[in-house]
Amino acid sequence: MDIKAIADTPLRKRTNVRSLAAAIGKPKSTVHEWIKRGLLRSHSNAIKPYLTDANKISRLRFCLDQVEPYSMPIHPRFKSFHNVLHIDEKWFFMSKTSQKFYLLPDEADPYRACKSKRFIAKVMFLCVVGRPLFGDNGEVLWDGKVGIFHFTEKCKAKRKSKNRPKGVLEVKPITSVTKQVTKDMLINKVIPAIQEKWPSHLSKDIHIQQDNAMPHIQGVDSDFMAAGNTNGFHITLHNQPPNSPDLNVLDLGFFRAIQSLKDQCALSTVVELLEAVEGAYDALSPQTLNKVWLSYQQVLTKVMENEGGNNYKLPHMGKDRLARAGNLPSCLNIELALIEKTARLLGEQNANTNEEMVEFNTEDGDDYLSS
Repeated sequence: MDIKAIADTPLRKRTNVRSLAAAIGKPKSTVHEWIKRGLLRSHSNAIKPYLTDANKISRLRFCLDQVEPYSMPIHPRFKSFHNVLHIDEKWFFMSKTSQKFYLLPDEADPYRACKSKRFIAKVMFLCVVGRPLFGDNGEVLWDGKVGIFHFTEKCKAKRKSKNRPKGVLEVKPITSVTKQVTKDMLINKVIPAIQEKWPSHLSKDIHIQQDNAMPHIQGVDSDFMAAGNTNGFHITLHNQPPNSPDLNVLDLGFFRAIQSLKDQCALSTVVELLEAVEGAYDALSPQTLNKVWLSYQQVLTKVMENEGGNNYKLPHMGKDRLARAGNLPSCLNIELALIEKTARLLGEQNANTNEEMVEFNTEDGDDYLSS
């Protein structure tokens, strides 16, 4: 195998076996043999969000805020996150546009048809999770799951069909999820569910983390603040750094696990879709959710090592092996040198910002810094 010839071949010509074989002048069978022998590896590459310098600084500041202050400087570690909830939305579809089946040799190929991909039924769900809490002997004190809520409405059928008569109440997806819709969901469903399921021995000072989607309300919304400060609770709403889905445990792996379980169900109605998603959510174990929270702490470390960037690869820490041995950590440690490096980068950024402001003020003649 000519390693140099392969390395010199542009990546755009290495997207499949046929194009790579043609580019280096080898038969496809030879390339297949190299892959089987481990001389070549396949790699699925996902496009990551583009990060500006301001985004990177915001990510660094966020990661530094997740370090437990009381652990400094002897044994730096991340917070326990037992008073933090992550929320996010996801569309779940009734069916995939491309689906794999395993058939008998003489079995007919399934026929699926649809007027347009837009006609495939889908429902948006809002998922709310926290950090599971375990006792000294591994017993589950709280599973960390507040709930998964669907954006649907009940409407009377305007016409009769073979499936139901006219006037029957049907469950319909809300296809346009506006800011008012998300606000109603938070106030009328999410906050009551938090107050109902929250463990009594945990602090009632709770922080909800959301992404920066346009339909989201801000934490200063007066109606949300009024609802969050009832029954002895103090629930606040915060945004995660922009363009940072990797800083939310739901995007980090929990949604993928739900999707995998949901895909095992055969669905034909919206109600069945709701039941399948809710069933998949309930079926996921607290141990799985806890492992995602540990991966989240690994991400925080990698973001700081990458100076706020997202071009990193998570190392395998063998969570299942550690759990079987009873050595799975609750909070990951972090090197003091990395914390100091991150703080230094943020300090340099602040100094540069102040210098730019002074230069601007000198040119403009206004004492902006003193105002």
